[in-house]
Amino acid sequence: MSRRSSSIVALAAIGLCGAGNATAQPAWPAKPVRLVLPFPPGGGTDILGRTLALRLGDALGQPVLTDNRPGAGGNLGAEMVARSAPDGYTAVLVAPGFVISPSMYRKLGFDPFKDFEPVSLVAWIPNLLAVHPSLPVQNVKELVAYAKANPDRLSYGSGGVGTSNHLGTELLAVRTGTRMVHVPYKGAATAMMDTVAGNVHLITIGTGAALAQVRAGKLRALATLTPARVPNAPEIPTIAEAGFPGLEVLTWYGVFLPAKTSRQIVDRMNSELSRLMFEPEVRERLSSIGAEPMKSTTAETARFIREEYKRWAEVIKAAKLQMD
Repeated sequence: MSRRSSSIVALAAIGLCGAGNATAQPAWPAKPVRLVLPFPPGGGTDILGRTLALRLGDALGQPVLTDNRPGAGGNLGAEMVARSAPDGYTAVLVAPGFVISPSMYRKLGFDPFKDFEPVSLVAWIPNLLAVHPSLPVQNVKELVAYAKANPDRLSYGSGGVGTSNHLGTELLAVRTGTRMVHVPYKGAATAMMDTVAGNVHLITIGTGAALAQVRAGKLRALATLTPARVPNAPEIPTIAEAGFPGLEVLTWYGVFLPAKTSRQIVDRMNSELSRLMFEPEVRERLSSIGAEPMKSTTAETARFIREEYKRWAEVIKAAKLQMD
């Protein structure tokens, strides 16, 4: 397993025990805080964001109001926050596309490293690789052999160009020298249901969304893209156990503030998030979307997104996925 993959695995496996030291700043917050959610209502980001906002508002003593700003795979919401005043009153909840997009698009309205202050990673969702039951493969090795024997014959769905379920399957293709056809949808749930219907052959998807379909026999799970077996599906082997180490793909979420936000505000928000994400009621709510809580220091968050950026930039370059 590469050093980058090992870092990602370590974050997921231990949840990152450190948290930034809180430094009180009485003047903040003096009014409601806005948390931008760069995806439509009803999805995993929305559920996580609303749960986080409610508890963070209680902790800060001011309401945290969610603001859904979907579009361009999460880029529009991130760009809006990048241009916001660095006063601690506008934050954004991002997913992997935040660090995938800079390599995907030649023109992007924000820089994830220059335009933002990292606050904390807050949650992750384990993914699995699943196929339609009609596909004559029972494991990942058979899938790879079938794809090699049938180049450009297999299709896979995703929640859109540049999403983690797009790049997760593309990573498999790049590392195994196979060619498959990408079919993007407006959301991962739609892509999964089209896989269930047999309109596409396979998908990388969060376990929270997919396990019901797997257990109903409508999808066949080949492996989880996780460092260890998923507790609520211990019968599914990991991608390393399936013979392909280094292909772990986690859908993670993190909170960021505009660049130049004061250190006192960043540290205060980090401290509150690091505590509240592991509260029983928050963990219960996260379980409804198959998510696990995380926490990290601001420095750990910065290192993590840099490593994720490098990892996916290599995949995008190898697969020639760059877009205007």
